[in-house]
Amino acid sequence: MSRLSIVLTTQPPAEFYAPNSVLSIENNQASIHISEQDNNLAIIQKAGRQLDALGILQVVLEGEWEIEQQWALAQSFTTTQKQLHIQWCDDINKPELMNRYQCMLFTRNLINSTPEDLSPEILAKKCVNWLQSLTEQSIHYSLCTGEQLKEQGWMGIYHVGRGSTRPPVLLELDFNPTGNPDTPVSTCLVGKGITFDSGGYSIKSSEGMLSMKCDMGGAATVTGGLGLAILRGLQKRVKLFLCCAENLISGHAYKLGDVITYKNGTSVEVVNTDAEGRLVLADGLLAASATGSNLILDAATLTGAAQVALGTEYNAFFSLDKSLEQRLLNYANEEQEPAWSLPLEKWHKNKCPSAFADTANSRPQKGGGGGGASNAAGFLSRFVNEQGSGWLHIDLAAAYNSGNTTHLPAGATAQGFRTIAKALLEEQ
Repeated sequence: MSRLSIVLTTQPPAEFYAPNSVLSIENNQASIHISEQDNNLAIIQKAGRQLDALGILQVVLEGEWEIEQQWALAQSFTTTQKQLHIQWCDDINKPELMNRYQCMLFTRNLINSTPEDLSPEILAKKCVNWLQSLTEQSIHYSLCTGEQLKEQGWMGIYHVGRGSTRPPVLLELDFNPTGNPDTPVSTCLVGKGITFDSGGYSIKSSEGMLSMKCDMGGAATVTGGLGLAILRGLQKRVKLFLCCAENLISGHAYKLGDVITYKNGTSVEVVNTDAEGRLVLADGLLAASATGSNLILDAATLTGAAQVALGTEYNAFFSLDKSLEQRLLNYANEEQEPAWSLPLEKWHKNKCPSAFADTANSRPQKGGGGGGASNAAGFLSRFVNEQGSGWLHIDLAAAYNSGNTTHLPAGATAQGFRTIAKALLEEQ
């Protein structure tokens, strides 16, 4: 059976289709059995995985579905090899669902791309081309590449990426629907775009390296969020900064003990070449801060410590601006993208001391030691304003699943792009 009509029902079946199933199937129709008391999104996601496991290729949603119920099924039923296979309910929610789905597919497919096919330059250009395809508004951009990064002082991206034969890139993209070059920048988005992370000389294990094509998940997620905001009618000026590099080993790669000095004068001792994400994001945050924007959001698959704390169901939020942090948590909740606040205080920036520089990029311990995710966020706080006002860092612990789960397929999840889109539209 390749095509099924799917309905929701609160009527318990006489007998489930299979043990532990939330589905019953009769002829060419499947019923997902939900409760009247609960929101049931997790049950619907579980049903989506079961439909996929049964080899169903296409589903038609019929009857009464709320928008988040349709979306829950789409998230779980969509896989790397089965896409554009859902017929939405013909109701007022269809346009929004189609826009969301387009942005989810872009984000997931980019993250799932093989590292051979996605060099830093290709990543940047794919993001530019996709955003340009969404709007007739003028989008301007510039690429700072390879040795140009060193000449212009973007030393974090330069040093992390110089071990690869494929040059690192800083993308600056300007979405300005007003057409007025003097319009203030409302928001800056900064994304980590490590297209493959070997760990450098602090080399990862083979198992740890296998999923590192997803280390550009931050770049994909902020781009997907901007795309959804544009499709929802964004009329504010937004700048996007993607910090793109391959972290590889070679005779030209950066090494432990190197000291990197940034544009703001901060010197950083490299004690772990596998803590490279914060090194490239530092440049992006400096570039974003220079615009004078009142809101800076960065996203990155930054630390394993965030996954240890939250698992792979929640993204981690960090901010010195607690009011902003609470608003973003509210947006995440409204957009059905689980997120949780982890500690960040001003003193976290001093948690990676160095005898040779202002700070180290980590602690010389496995995983960066206790509180590693907060310490990474503390490092980043050195590259925004002193108070950290208007800045929030998202550690994308939920960006990628190495295998199928009971609720989501293997690969990228795109979790976070809806939250970013909402923030772009709601924040003043």
